[in-house]
Amino acid sequence: MNKVLVCPVAFNENVKLKSAIERFLKSPARDRADYLVVDDASTDGTTEMIRGFAARGVQTIRHADRSGVGAAIRTAIKYATSKGYEVLVIMAGNDKDNPDEIPRLIDPVVKEGYDFVQGSRYLSPKGAGGDMPFYRKVATRVHPALMSLIVGRVLTDSTNGFRAFRVSIFENKAVNIDQEWLDHYELEPYLLFKAVTLGYKFREVPVTKIYPPQKLGYTKMRPVVGWWSILKPVVYLGLRIKR
Repeated sequence: MNKVLVCPVAFNENVKLKSAIERFLKSPARDRADYLVVDDASTDGTTEMIRGFAARGVQTIRHADRSGVGAAIRTAIKYATSKGYEVLVIMAGNDKDNPDEIPRLIDPVVKEGYDFVQGSRYLSPKGAGGDMPFYRKVATRVHPALMSLIVGRVLTDSTNGFRAFRVSIFENKAVNIDQEWLDHYELEPYLLFKAVTLGYKFREVPVTKIYPPQKLGYTKMRPVVGWWSILKPVVYLGLRIKR
């Protein structure tokens, strides 16, 4: 077993997730990491598609009911903890992240002693591309500005879910992932906020985030509800409403 587990999370991403899996299996990370897909109760054939890769070492856990991306990441964290993995990489299940860039995330952890490595599309000249909606371009700039102000450290991409972190972080009782309000998009910025404010060794690295053609669907995040979900941890933790 490798020390590193790579985990995309997905709901109804049959076509795009298949591409993401195939790209990983051809990537240099293939020999350095195990691969687990958390399927958040997909109904479009995604479940069966994932199982078709079992002979090639792709593991999967399927939620019985749709629970949210945060709940899916929590499942990945608990699986990694229970199986003894040291590092967990989270990436998009909709093929926006490049698996060839996984070493950029894990090398600082494995070789340099970092605890949390955040991928940033805004540190790379070609980092944000494809059919990225205008409102996402605005929101992904505003969010890190607000979080930077609250945590007292400059962050360039606080909404990017492509990151790697030590599983041992979750031994810290100040990092409580078992809160119901973290079931959706909240958990990703929550983890980043905690990593920075609790003093873990942290850095950002350049990665790409390429949006698929519009005909394949931009995202499942709804503009108002989804963005409040991802902004909520900044507000709640900054005002100490939640912990």
